[in-house]
Amino acid sequence: MQEAVKGLEPQELWKYFSELSDIPRESGNEEGVRQYLVQFAKEHGLESIVDTIGNVIIRKKAYPGYEDRASVAMQGHMDMVCVKESWSNHDFTKDPIELVVDGDFLRANGTTLGGDNGIAIAIALEILADKDCKHGPLEGIFTISEETGLTGAFALEPENVQSRLLINLDSEEEGVIYIGCAGGIEVDVTLPVTWEQVPSAHSAFKLTANGMLGGHSGGEIHKQLANAIKVASRALSQIPTLQIFEAEGGTKRNVIPSVCTFSFIVADHQIETLKALVSQTQQILKEEYAISDPGIALTLEQVETPEKAVDVATSKKFITALYAAPHGVDAMSLTIPGIVETSSNLAIMRLEKDAFTVISSHRSSVLSARDDIARRFASVFQLAGAKVKMEGAYPAWTPDPSSALTGFCAKAYEEYSGKKPVITAIHAGLECGIINSRIPGMDSVSFGPDMFGVHSVKERLSISSVQRISGFTRQLLSIIK
Repeated sequence: MQEAVKGLEPQELWKYFSELSDIPRESGNEEGVRQYLVQFAKEHGLESIVDTIGNVIIRKKAYPGYEDRASVAMQGHMDMVCVKESWSNHDFTKDPIELVVDGDFLRANGTTLGGDNGIAIAIALEILADKDCKHGPLEGIFTISEETGLTGAFALEPENVQSRLLINLDSEEEGVIYIGCAGGIEVDVTLPVTWEQVPSAHSAFKLTANGMLGGHSGGEIHKQLANAIKVASRALSQIPTLQIFEAEGGTKRNVIPSVCTFSFIVADHQIETLKALVSQTQQILKEEYAISDPGIALTLEQVETPEKAVDVATSKKFITALYAAPHGVDAMSLTIPGIVETSSNLAIMRLEKDAFTVISSHRSSVLSARDDIARRFASVFQLAGAKVKMEGAYPAWTPDPSSALTGFCAKAYEEYSGKKPVITAIHAGLECGIINSRIPGMDSVSFGPDMFGVHSVKERLSISSVQRISGFTRQLLSIIK
């Protein structure tokens, strides 16, 4: 167990979280966690199943006297988003996440924490290991590659799941019980490029947009956080002519980009104009994002001039398309006040050998609106001559406030905390919608402890909230019939 979590309660829960933190588990690299879970089941005399795609299901018999109660599944995903500070030498393929206690919060040293969704696994394992916990038949469902396309949930084999009540532990706000979520779709863009010799009397510059907080493109899209790709393209869209030779922004499909760089050439007579426009844009951005992203920064540096760069017309079309493309909240829900209905995240941008590439993600609780915003995003790049394709669509989870499980949750939360929970829907994509669509009759809820800054190096997890959510989960399992 890492030193940081020694003495934290519940001790067994934090032991499991620490052990998970020692195992590399970036999306697509879940084998270590899979072996850990199977070994856990073996050590505790529990049944385990590894399905065709690599999801793990662990089964535990009911507590004596609770055999006639409904079977319940606790569910979370094995993978985590792996992002690190620019100064960090962390290797996500082999290095453990270094845990740090900061007051009531647990965070990582220079990387994402993996509380999303390691804490779900830790809560579930503590309950699965506890012979004194009162519950009916119990399952733990641990899926792969949630962060990169909900892959495990899509491939979950219904015949392996006995429960028809599902507790998803992948939410991030204590006291809130989610009974619905948005569906999503991805747009992939490819704009072919032509490389040309750099003309004389031109100089090369690198524009860096950084200092932004980034964050979850579903759960935090309403916070109006700055998107580094949009910030950089906003500045460069004002330059009459330029030729790009390097470009990179964003890291993950479901993360609001916090860093973006463009390297380009401009005619020498435009240099002073370029410097003035970047300086002016930086000042404007500081004012616009003073609350949401006070550290926002645009920096311009002169670099070595390359032999070749992308032609002027394609460079300009690409910058203009990035600038015009939808990003952020598109519509708020009229059904559930205060909830985002439809949004876009301009997530990843690159200049490859033969083309500019862009990946965006789009969410909505209304599937026709999901597809509409995706088509609008695609249309911007099609006007620039790009090829687009849509993929990775997943369904929304329609709220049912009258469901039996929702009723049990409301009762258990009030009994445990003395407070009424908030029962609502979330704009982020949760695996519940997919699992519900694959397993007829499944009744789902989602909740979890307070977490902040997920999918970013600012990710932190409330220690006291984890303790309360663990207790609430036990209370809920004890009353479900």
